Formats: sequence, C-alpha cells, structure tokens
Amino acid sequence: MPLQLSARASKKPLRLDDEVRFLRSWIEKPLHMGAVMPSGRILARTMAQYVDVGSSDPVIELGPGTGAITNALIEHGVDQKRLVLVEYDPGFCALLRDRYPQATVVQGDAYTLRDSLWNVLSARASAIVSGLPLVTKPMLTRLKLIRDAFATLAPGAPFVQFTYSVVPPIPKSLPGISTEASERIWMNLPPARVWVYRKR
Repeated sequence: MPLQLSARASKKPLRLDDEVRFLRSWIEKPLHMGAVMPSGRILARTMAQYVDVGSSDPVIELGPGTGAITNALIEHGVDQKRLVLVEYDPGFCALLRDRYPQATVVQGDAYTLRDSLWNVLSARASAIVSGLPLVTKPMLTRLKLIRDAFATLAPGAPFVQFTYSVVPPIPKSLPGISTEASERIWMNLPPARVWVYRKR
C-alpha cells in the first residue's frame, strides 16, 4: 500500500508542474497558447483516434506544449519514432525532448510550417494533429496553415484540430476539402470539439 501511495504521489506533481508551465506561458504570451491548461484526456484521446497506427509515415503534432496530446497518440499506438513535434516555446521543447527522446522535436513556428519542416521529413505525413490557437489568428493565416499542411500530408490524410469555439476554426465550405466534427466534448474544461479536414 505505501508503495502505491508513493507512486501516485510522484505522478501528481508532474501534472501540477505542467499546469503551472502552461499558465506561466499563457500569461507571458496569451495569443501563442491554445489553452490556459493542457488538453484534457478525453479531448486528447478523441484527437488521437483519427491517426492511423498501421502506417509507418510521420505524424506531425503542432503546438504539443507539455505533451498531453502526444501521450494520447502514444497510448493510441503511434510509435514515438514517427512523431514530429513542432513547438514554438524553447522551454516546452526541452521538456518534450526529455519526455519523448525517440520523437523528433522541432523548435519552430507552425504558422510557417514549410520553413520549420523543410529538412525534417523523409516522407509525407500520415496525419497532422494541431493544438494551435487557430481562432485567435486572422483567417488568411489559418488558410495559409491548412494549405501548407496539405502540402505536407499524404493524399487523404487528416488534419486534426480542436477548438473551444462553437464555430469551426477553418470554414467548412473550402473547395476540395472534406470536413467532419466530433460531438462536443463537455467533459473537457472548457468544452471543446475536434474538427478533421481532408483534401479530396
């Protein structure tokens, strides 16, 4: 029993540390952060389920922060070696390299995706999973990101994005792009929805 308690106690500070890191980064740069706290487990699992675990091609995560969605991807069955984590914050990059030593961590700006990944990928990505705060960006910035994302993705591969907003972060009416959405995830704080975009 004491052993179980100590194991549980050793896990709690990690989560609290992550929340403190997020809150500090949000206070310093609120428009760069997708959330005040790391994504909830149900939201992260919902995003991960759209990723094909049978492929060997890269999975790109944009704005992984402390790795809440990264964990869900690994638990879903994505090999850590397939992960390419694009993170702007150098402190989060150091944390991600420590936690996921087999993943490729790229310190770069996801909104200039081609520049950030130009010498990183050896194959087209099988999925892009994004925790970026898209709704805080002008529509032209969002459209440029989705265009650059589809240039990086294999045909038909998903671009997976969550949002707390009630409207989609990328318009549903874009020509040549199919859109689907999850049910609203009420258990997440704040409630969120996952949007999935594929180029037809």
